[in-house]
Amino acid sequence: MSLRVTFLGTGGAVPTTERAPSALFVNREGDRLLFDCGEGTQRGMMQHGTGFGIDHLFVSHLHGDHVLGIPGLVQTLGFNDRAAPLTIHCPPGTAGDLHDLVHAVGHDPAFRIRIDEVAPGEVALDADGYEVRAFETAHRTKSQGYVLKEDDRPGRFDRPRAEELGVPVGPKFGRLHAGESVEAEDGSVVEPDQVVGPPRPGRKFVYTADTRPREETAAVAADADLLVHDATFSDAMADRARDTAHSTGREAGSIAERADAKRLALVHISSRYAADASPIRREAREAFSGECLLPDDGDLIEVPFPDADE
Repeated sequence: MSLRVTFLGTGGAVPTTERAPSALFVNREGDRLLFDCGEGTQRGMMQHGTGFGIDHLFVSHLHGDHVLGIPGLVQTLGFNDRAAPLTIHCPPGTAGDLHDLVHAVGHDPAFRIRIDEVAPGEVALDADGYEVRAFETAHRTKSQGYVLKEDDRPGRFDRPRAEELGVPVGPKFGRLHAGESVEAEDGSVVEPDQVVGPPRPGRKFVYTADTRPREETAAVAADADLLVHDATFSDAMADRARDTAHSTGREAGSIAERADAKRLALVHISSRYAADASPIRREAREAFSGECLLPDDGDLIEVPFPDADE
């Protein structure tokens, strides 16, 4: 079951020729989710092959570099004869402004748009096999991040043990794995816990958007398979990061380390680093012992299951 993350916009407030403003596309086994929609997002969708068919848009906050792509994307979806509704999830108190933004070009969309305010701690999307939950971040306006958390999966099926207990090869294997008791060939009853191991965790993806480093983020991101964290500046501009309510690469690395995340992706890179953003990654790596990535626009990351190597 695939979980793919495409970085459509990895830049800060000011776009560069290499980095567009914030946008992140997640494809979870055909469910297509967009996190933020900065200027140029729809062009990135075309360039990097995600397509426009999103089911949900999760907005972190209403700064322009995170939302100014919404009117153009909505208009393009209408031009493409979209009929399915689109849900936009957003922080409390922002639905009215988002409604005005969607209608900013002076016409009503050709399809239904539902704007859903979701408070930190609440579930924005309860889907088949996973949920997306909001969490509070620390920026200069009302802001939040999102956690995509999959349900636990059934434990590993011990086929040799099942055969040893007399379970015939076939449909009864699947029923046992699904948690049902079955009858063996000798008439005895075989219980699932005799042949199925303990539940295995699903995957966890965390997107902070713009934020200062917070211990609460480390708690929310505990054991994340991929943490995408604000890393706007290097250490040399730590004062600027604090003044503008952003994070440095080292601060993002420290949060990832405390969360025991497996991978960290650094985004919202300031245009000051258009020529060379390597100091941000180097400093993050000094604070984080896991895999540290500085993705470019268009990079795609496949998120494996936690036990993929077992």
